[in-house]
Amino acid sequence: MTEDTTLPKGLTPDQSRALDLAATAAQTYRETLPQTGARPQVDLDTAVGRFRTPLAEEGIPEAEVIEGILNGAEGALHNMSGPTFFGYVLGGSHPVGVAADFLVSAWGQNAGSAFETPAITGMERAVCDWVIDLLGLPAQSGAGLVTGGSVANMVGIMAGRHALLADQGWDVEEDGLFGAPEIPVLIGADAHSAPFAGLRYAGFGAARATRVATDDQGRIDVAAFEAALEGCAAPPLVILQAGQINTGAFDPFAQIIPLVRARGGWVHVDGAFGLWVAAVPELADRLAGVEGADSWAVDLHKWLNAPFDAGMVIVRDRAPLVASMSARGSYLPDLTAHWEPSDSTPELSRRGRGVPSYAILRNLGRAGLREMVKRHCDLAGYIAGVLAAEPGLRVMNEVHSNQVIVSCDQDAQTMAVLERVQQRGRVYPTHGEWAGQKVIRISLIGYAMQRAHADLVASEIIGAWRWYQEGAP
Repeated sequence: MTEDTTLPKGLTPDQSRALDLAATAAQTYRETLPQTGARPQVDLDTAVGRFRTPLAEEGIPEAEVIEGILNGAEGALHNMSGPTFFGYVLGGSHPVGVAADFLVSAWGQNAGSAFETPAITGMERAVCDWVIDLLGLPAQSGAGLVTGGSVANMVGIMAGRHALLADQGWDVEEDGLFGAPEIPVLIGADAHSAPFAGLRYAGFGAARATRVATDDQGRIDVAAFEAALEGCAAPPLVILQAGQINTGAFDPFAQIIPLVRARGGWVHVDGAFGLWVAAVPELADRLAGVEGADSWAVDLHKWLNAPFDAGMVIVRDRAPLVASMSARGSYLPDLTAHWEPSDSTPELSRRGRGVPSYAILRNLGRAGLREMVKRHCDLAGYIAGVLAAEPGLRVMNEVHSNQVIVSCDQDAQTMAVLERVQQRGRVYPTHGEWAGQKVIRISLIGYAMQRAHADLVASEIIGAWRWYQEGAP
């Protein structure tokens, strides 16, 4: 009897149909984004109830699973990828990045190992090279692709922890923090929560950091910083900010970084969205001196508009990055001559998260990225001007980049206006607090945002304010 060596097809008919359904639904969703309301129409409990049911004993066909997901998600998705979402500084998942993300899932590669995933590694190394160059950072820097700004901040802080303790003869990876020399930590009083989380994860504790006074835009005050630095008994870890979450402002890097260098300290920059401004020549002076830092955190799913999750940590000297992150097992190939992905991140196993960013950068090129960042900054200035001209509305920040914050005289008025705007669902800005007041925060960062969308968000806020003044119920 002749043995049948024919291999079965990779997909059953139902599996093929499931993939087709998902692809068609994804394309339809993206095509209709501009016409879709900015907020979900289904409340949280209803949406959760659609999915949170007992798991059946028997499975169901693949295509039926996808149909169930699509039906359950109907009306329960936020329009975060659309040009009317102005909240939380979230990029819009650029279509070419989404297309590339399909391939990432289909290929199913474990991108933690360069040896097994040469194509993924090639694209990810290119992304690291391009971003380092675009941001004007030292060309020899090491980098790692992580989930986002929170992990990028954590990794940069841990690289700094390694270097500062190694300079004092302490191996923190082997000996831990018990009994380790003290490392002073200085951070701006208006820093984002992400680096504080990084301090916690790295064992420093958030409350132990010295919070340095800031100005009315959230920038570290240089005189206050000098005083805090004088009080440091050892070389400090200093965390600066490129893009304050409310005002979009930048710390005075050119003044502060040399002071830290003179004391043998480490400077880490939380630049989740603000670092991208450095890619625009006419705006780059706002970050003057930032290239002198030791490590930087940047989100790729913010201004690059890569699909979630995507972030990058960049470290001037790759050695502390590898020393603090590498977790090589004896079974892994020795590729010390290569830029091994798992040497620069806290993961051994991960998806090829750099592939969508590769596709977006190839699609935009330098000119396209510069145009997008500048367009958003210009639109922020335009919106601020329109809102400031409306009696009773106050723009609370100078426009440093892509952020605008606006308030009314009283917190209750501000929150009523924001609630009205969100309930109408034509645009979606979010809330914040600044200078002791509630504010409406408008973030311009979605790839598709144009002047018409800027006009729309401004008119919705002004309309809601006038509605309130006329005696809203």
